[in-house]
Amino acid sequence: MTETDKFPDHQYIRIENLKKQYGNHVVFDGIDLTVQKGEVLAIIGPSGSGKSTLLRCINLLEVPDAGKVTVAGISVDCDRSVNPRQSAKLRAKVGMVFQNFNLFPHLSVIDNIVLPQRRVLGRSKRDAHERGMQLLERVGLAEKAESYPARCSGGQQQRIAIARALALDPEVMLFDEPTSALDPELGLEVLAVMRELASSGMTMIVVTHEMSFAENVSENVMIMADGDVLEYGPSREVMRNPQKERTKRFLKAVTDR
Repeated sequence: MTETDKFPDHQYIRIENLKKQYGNHVVFDGIDLTVQKGEVLAIIGPSGSGKSTLLRCINLLEVPDAGKVTVAGISVDCDRSVNPRQSAKLRAKVGMVFQNFNLFPHLSVIDNIVLPQRRVLGRSKRDAHERGMQLLERVGLAEKAESYPARCSGGQQQRIAIARALALDPEVMLFDEPTSALDPELGLEVLAVMRELASSGMTMIVVTHEMSFAENVSENVMIMADGDVLEYGPSREVMRNPQKERTKRFLKAVTDR
């Protein structure tokens, strides 16, 4: 039996008492959350509230100063010295899509997807290419396989970035403001792919300013401000009937914009 098999589905991702600070600035202290297998959690809130840092701590791109991170049965206790091998095992479970695509400009679209598979998973060039083409087809960009990123729109580049992340067969996908650098129409292309991923059962945590996505696609929403969790629960309930005055102000600001 693997670690994943023993891990309860109702706590597929578990964050316990997480703390992160830079110098004297405490980004957050004491964050707890759980995500079920197949659940979509949206994290929303004003800029500077610690959302993106929290996301980067979940896959250990930023090492928390305290707390525990568990993903699909792999746990890293940040109260102790973090074991690099354990961190690598956890990170292998997680795919991440960034705000600014991070594609290699000197590689074709298909090679951007093939290269990580060969280096990280050790796949043959043929198998990696086949998998890459399958994923480009899934995100609607098979015809762009031999193009270079600069020849693709922002929305297309973000969909390529999603395909690249999926090519490593993650069990969890993290999205850090995936549409914030895009025009609204291009953002819709990316959101359509994310909706398809959600409907397929992918476990996802999405930091976003897309209120419609947060309310209608995610099962649960967490609202953060100033490093604290203001409210956390079923998306429509929280967003349509917020309990705290700070939450009400934020939601009014984004809906009135």
